[in-house]
Amino acid sequence: MKYKTYNIVILAMLMIVSLSAQEMGDILIKNGTVLTITDGIKENTDVLIKDGKISKIGKNISASGIKTIDATGQYVMPGIIDAHSHIAIDVVNEATDPNTSSVFTGDAVNPFTISIYRALAGGTTTSHAMHGSANAIGGQCETIKHRWGVMDPEAMKMKGAPRTIKFALGENPMRVHGEGNSIIPRTRMGVEQIFREAFSKAQVYMQEWDEYNRNPNSGKLPPKYDLKMETMADILRGEIIVHCHSYRADEILMLVNVLRDFGVDKICFQHVNEGFKVAPELAEYGAMASVFADWWAYKFEVYYSTAYNAAILTKNGVITSINSDDAGLIRHLYHEAAKTQRYGGLTDEEALRLITINPAIQLGIDDRVGSIEEGKDGDIAIFSAHPLSIYAIAQQTIVDGIVRFDINNDTDDMRLIIDPEEKIDTYIEHIHEHEEMDRCMQDVFQFFAHSHKH
Repeated sequence: MKYKTYNIVILAMLMIVSLSAQEMGDILIKNGTVLTITDGIKENTDVLIKDGKISKIGKNISASGIKTIDATGQYVMPGIIDAHSHIAIDVVNEATDPNTSSVFTGDAVNPFTISIYRALAGGTTTSHAMHGSANAIGGQCETIKHRWGVMDPEAMKMKGAPRTIKFALGENPMRVHGEGNSIIPRTRMGVEQIFREAFSKAQVYMQEWDEYNRNPNSGKLPPKYDLKMETMADILRGEIIVHCHSYRADEILMLVNVLRDFGVDKICFQHVNEGFKVAPELAEYGAMASVFADWWAYKFEVYYSTAYNAAILTKNGVITSINSDDAGLIRHLYHEAAKTQRYGGLTDEEALRLITINPAIQLGIDDRVGSIEEGKDGDIAIFSAHPLSIYAIAQQTIVDGIVRFDINNDTDDMRLIIDPEEKIDTYIEHIHEHEEMDRCMQDVFQFFAHSHKH
């Protein structure tokens, strides 16, 4: 009996290991127009992926015994990257404290979220599963690969991706804490003090541990371990990239000044709707910006922006991306990038960089994804037309050399059981019933619902 139990335990462990393994594939893509992003456009060119990595780029590549895709007349580009998303996680906000840097969205990854497959249908292969914007200092985030079909949450995570954390400015932390719970911060100046106090405490925490570690046998007790302070200390050490929800130019400059005072230089501002007002200052500090193409005016602090924002930031030397912050828009990031050609006149390469190599840089993963280069991950999107064309439709999306979306061969409603009797909630009802959702965009949906009724 003991022997049988032992075998069952071993079998279970092997199953866990196999589920956690990140599957890699081999594919040869033939005769496509390859948009490398970093090395120009290559006509009638092949891309060979072996063991999940881009092995060779060139003409007339041959490889026997592996899957071959004929991309004649089609466009082959790097998988699209979304630097601001909330898909594939079961919870978004831990809104119980102005500083929740101890929590981690990676603990709530849900590989069965249908939005993953829908993102693949738009050529998006990587996204940044972010904590919400309820807190001035929110939780740590997870960079995920869209490996649709895996059952283990760990297999969704992009191993080795740098750590990131969510900060937030303005109305959101003010509403959740000051107005909702009568605790700091109630005002914008209170938000600033949350940052300054947390960083100052982290400095003291680091000093106490440094003193103890220099002489651990002194007989003194070690300092009390504090996961929040450990996280803040790692930000000060440069081990975590800050991604900050932001809108107003004055607050953006405020956080730049705070970070400068504490020696933190890894910062990407999210939304940053008034970034165009302070683009030279952002560029000088080395701050990055991840923006909407043309969303604003959905709440008071976002009353003023411009569709030229991404172009102005780009022309001023700010590493800029366009993100979705939405489970639907993530399928259309190539359309969002194209808007910068109408509003700002960006070149094809500049526009495509906004959804490929630039968000990769912002997430610290540009050595692995964001362009088609030998040695990089085999993450590829194949389109029927140039991806900046309104007529472009994603045909196949490949992650690590494995086709995860195929417009012609995937079955209708694949992996999704439809109940014709099921009540489908509206998005507004969903917002009210699921408070764990990030409420960053709440008023835009209320506005659209009100307009529809009238």
